[in-house]
Amino acid sequence: MQTSCPSRRACGLAVVVAVCLLAFSMGGALAETIHVVKRGETLTGIARRYGVAAARLAEVNGIGRNGYVYAGQRLVIPEREAFKPRLTASVQRAIESANVRPGRWRYIVIHHSGVNVGNVKSMDRYHREERHMEHGLAYHFVIGNGNGMGDGEVAATRRWNEQLDGGHLASEAQNKVAVGICLVGNFDQRKPTERQMESLQALLEALLKRCRLSPDAIKTHQQINVVKTRCPGRFFPFQTLMRDVREAVAAPAR
Repeated sequence: MQTSCPSRRACGLAVVVAVCLLAFSMGGALAETIHVVKRGETLTGIARRYGVAAARLAEVNGIGRNGYVYAGQRLVIPEREAFKPRLTASVQRAIESANVRPGRWRYIVIHHSGVNVGNVKSMDRYHREERHMEHGLAYHFVIGNGNGMGDGEVAATRRWNEQLDGGHLASEAQNKVAVGICLVGNFDQRKPTERQMESLQALLEALLKRCRLSPDAIKTHQQINVVKTRCPGRFFPFQTLMRDVREAVAAPAR
């Protein structure tokens, strides 16, 4: 039995549909967003620009765990994702509502807790009972790692809310002018989580703006403490963090 299209019209319609589908497919490929990396750009900064997760951008482009990109590199930008704020409304309110006097703060100092489990309550208890600190927890902000607090969860403490001096540095004079941020974890053993770093960057940008500081005000405990310390550990990616912060601060508002 000979087979044929029911009619020339039906055959023609089938061909048109096939051509349209092919054109649609090719059009989708041609519409693919490509970003050519410029000198000084970072994976995190590019991801933020296009509203995608840095991990997803790295995965699509076969970029390793170090997240290294170079000038002239062509990156395929995956489909844009819904924006998810990394600072909760309550933390943003705490930052904005605090009575920050002009010139009150000169530095923002980054620490690690040195242990892999912790939260504001346990750290506050330790500082009160073991270190006998009058105001308890030494830091103004704490960022969790998923063990005791949510991964990337940011908590503003009493020291920030009441604009009290810090207790996180060996120098009393430095504690009077330095905001302390502590990330839960031991970064002599492993890197901070990706969510911790995303939250830390968002927190730093918010504090720089609120305290009217430049990125040069950001220091690690190791850099600024008058007593030698390894904090925040050898695996803390400070240089990458600072590149991302400087890029974000310099970017025009959109």
